[in-house]
Amino acid sequence: MVTVVLYALVVFIWGSTWLAVGFQVGVVPPEASVAYRIGSAAVCMFAWAVFRRQALRFTWRQHLLMALQGGLIFSTNFYLFYHAAAFLATGLIAVIFSTASAMTLLLNALIFRRRPAVSVLSGACLGICGICMIFARELSGFSPAAGAGPGVILSLGGTLCFSMGSIVSARNRLAGFAVTGNTAWAMFYGTVLLTVCLFASGKPFIFDARLPYMISLAYLSIVGSVVAFAAYFALLERIDAEKAAYATVLFPVIALSLSTLFEGYRWSLTAAAGVLITLIGNVLVLKQQKKQ
Repeated sequence: MVTVVLYALVVFIWGSTWLAVGFQVGVVPPEASVAYRIGSAAVCMFAWAVFRRQALRFTWRQHLLMALQGGLIFSTNFYLFYHAAAFLATGLIAVIFSTASAMTLLLNALIFRRRPAVSVLSGACLGICGICMIFARELSGFSPAAGAGPGVILSLGGTLCFSMGSIVSARNRLAGFAVTGNTAWAMFYGTVLLTVCLFASGKPFIFDARLPYMISLAYLSIVGSVVAFAAYFALLERIDAEKAAYATVLFPVIALSLSTLFEGYRWSLTAAAGVLITLIGNVLVLKQQKKQ
């Protein structure tokens, strides 16, 4: 029963954070919003590591790898997704992001010259076809500078950054980095990068004191980052990583359901079929991960 609760918690939190991102768009520059979110989460992760007496001391070479991980997973990708939320329903961004598993395996094949299995290629092709079906109307008059075009491009860029960061994260994990400490430092470096970029761009470091912004920020920082990670780590202690990874197939369903309720997303038969095909493609990719 505890395993079921943990699994449901991870799926719901990961699925609902996308809606919360929508409340972050507007007054505050995306760099600042993400810095507030990841910086708050970093403080909580450092505190959790100290409480659990987990290692926080690393060599300078390890810090470089954690900085790279933080730059890809805890800053650049979020920055791109926050910008994408100005053009797309957040549930659609979640569907694009759900292809990260396929993208990661294909990047591994490209970087390490490993020939991808037929199921991976099939899953990736299904994912591409599914996304094309979801955005069929937008793609008919596609423009990278107008309509949904910028949102799609930004979402794909954010997913690519996450996939590259996942490769670095896997390398760190295999090297024996303490998970909580590694995550805390990666979040810290992501926050530093965002802060530097904000000042370099000349944008104001401001805060939105309105209730929707503050509630969504607290949810993203504490629930979306710390609680979700804690639940996921607890889940990994009960089931294997491959089964836990199937949460990435389910969270887009939650995200799209919330977009339908709160963002006015309108379904079409083609879009519904596209979502189903994309999720099937993700399952094929994850099954291959299980075999490796």
